[in-house]
Amino acid sequence: MPREVFEAIRAVRLDALRQEIADAARSPMGPMVLDVGCGNGHFLTAYAAAHPTQWCVGIDLRLERIEKARRKQRRAALGNLHFLRGEALDFLRELPTGQQLADVYMLFPDPWPKKRHHKNRLLKSRFLDAVAVRSGPESHLFFRTDFEPYYVEAVATIAAHPCWDLLPPGPFAFEHPTIFQSHATVYFSVAAAWKSPPAARLTAGK
Repeated sequence: MPREVFEAIRAVRLDALRQEIADAARSPMGPMVLDVGCGNGHFLTAYAAAHPTQWCVGIDLRLERIEKARRKQRRAALGNLHFLRGEALDFLRELPTGQQLADVYMLFPDPWPKKRHHKNRLLKSRFLDAVAVRSGPESHLFFRTDFEPYYVEAVATIAAHPCWDLLPPGPFAFEHPTIFQSHATVYFSVAAAWKSPPAARLTAGK
């Protein structure tokens, strides 16, 4: 695909994402629970139903998944639940100033198993920075995969990052099996607590 075509498509998608964020943020309910790669919305719909005063947002790149998730939201009549199409880093950059994240869930993201594709994995240092900017003392990150090499990489990436502290193994703050989890013979989980914003640790390092 020619670069100019790619950039044009990206610009249209960014405009659409900005509008969706603006629509969802008309009646915000405080810190947000974010489901990155929400798929068909199975997990976050259950979460929103169990936490009716919590603002819940799911994002995914695939339009067909978002459409299915939105149908779940409408059937459940959950006003605290929104599903948006977009990339995670774009979403975090476009959030209104001051919007804070409560918890972030990454459940069975694409593992990009081939070595040449590892650069496409989302859980990298810059993603942890972007989440940390929007987080606070009560914020947590929850990651789960059925691909052990991605789990090993995720643990190492989080452990090396100055904005996050790894938590002891145990169940997540909320448990509800996703479609991927229900089909997995084994899976691996890691959780982390927010420690400091990137700006604070960068300033301290000067």
